[in-house]
Amino acid sequence: MEAPLLVREMTLSDCDRVSEIRIRGWQSAYRGLMPQPFLDALSVSEDAERRRARFGQGGGSVVDLVAERDGQILGWACHGPYRDGEVRTQDAELYAIYVDARRYGSGIGHALLQESVRRCTAAGHPRMLLWVVKGNTRARSFYERQGFRPDGAEDPYEVDGVAVPEVRYVKDLSL
Repeated sequence: MEAPLLVREMTLSDCDRVSEIRIRGWQSAYRGLMPQPFLDALSVSEDAERRRARFGQGGGSVVDLVAERDGQILGWACHGPYRDGEVRTQDAELYAIYVDARRYGSGIGHALLQESVRRCTAAGHPRMLLWVVKGNTRARSFYERQGFRPDGAEDPYEVDGVAVPEVRYVKDLSL
């Protein structure tokens, strides 16, 4: 029988594994959606170094969660205040969620997202928003199954000179 999944706050010692999951996640999810040379150049060690340097910043408003089974980190999620340019709103934002690609479809992403939603609801945020690459159909389907809906906002950002369109999703937490 498989050990239960534990969702907990990330620690400094989790940074290397979280960076590995994040970078491999980008390289898997965004293949064909972003320039391949950009994806190939992503570095787990550089990402981990940046993550360690920023760890604990944000005054507690940014929450990093990991999903762990048998002592192994299998996924990561991060949420905090919604970023509307420099303006902070009362809404929450899911900044990122990544699962070890070998574990897609196993409920890890669902568990991480449910804990983020639970924490944001308990904190009194009226809504949770997130941005997702428009062509990332796997992620969009996942969010829709979790009760998120596109709200019509789109915003392209540039990756190595290529516009990558993102769409915004929202979930009402006050229900």
